[in-house]
Amino acid sequence: MDETSRTRDAVRAYVESAEQRDWQRLSDLLTENMVYELPQSRERIPGRSAFMQFNKEYPGDWHLQVRRIVADGRHAAAWIDACVGNEHQDACMWFEFSDDGLITRVVDYWPESYDPPSGREHLVERW
Repeated sequence: MDETSRTRDAVRAYVESAEQRDWQRLSDLLTENMVYELPQSRERIPGRSAFMQFNKEYPGDWHLQVRRIVADGRHAAAWIDACVGNEHQDACMWFEFSDDGLITRVVDYWPESYDPPSGREHLVERW
């Protein structure tokens, strides 16, 4: 399997693991010093541990489904159907990978800017 195919498979596994709340599988896809960014709320979560806690504590009954993945080498973009309760939104996620195929950076774009919910200040840096 070539690098682009491995990248595409890893992005699909990332979304599926999050959807299934399979936290160990999700964690295994990430480097220890990975970074997760949400430009619309100007938040950055440094490190796998904080990112995993962020996901475990994320409020609401949310669901993710891949619509499309575009990959090239160690980079990928995913068009995601995100659902929270009865509300559907499109999201776009950008991924960067290490030489050994682990995710080093995720930038998660949502359609509208918003102020982040309270209670996660201990996990994020605002910019």
